[in-house]
Amino acid sequence: MQRIDVMFILLAAFMLVCGVSMGVYMGVVHDFSLAPIHAHTNLVGWASLALFGIVYRIFPELKERRLAAVHLGLAAPAALAFPFGIYLAIFAEWPFLSIVAALAWLAGCLIFLAQLVGLAFAGGADPVAVPAE
Repeated sequence: MQRIDVMFILLAAFMLVCGVSMGVYMGVVHDFSLAPIHAHTNLVGWASLALFGIVYRIFPELKERRLAAVHLGLAAPAALAFPFGIYLAIFAEWPFLSIVAALAWLAGCLIFLAQLVGLAFAGGADPVAVPAE
């Protein structure tokens, strides 16, 4: 998948807007009961997905591997479902979705690690030169 880096960063930007909106809402109403959901939206959604996209951009050979598509296929729905699952666990006492999403997220992280280990041992790991501005 040639544009996997862009897909990760696009989803990250969406999650950033969700996380910031949630933070603004909590501040306006002075109710911080959504703080765990807000934190996971920003960390899993924005920070982690953006870093995945940046790494795929810096090391384009990773995008060519089949594992990249599997990684996106696990990480994207998990990042979307995990904060909602935390909401359901806290407010409806139904943790099932958060557990499934966390396990899918973990599987995606393990695939990402495998990608990086493969890159390191394949003699690659020469990052693409980032043009100076």
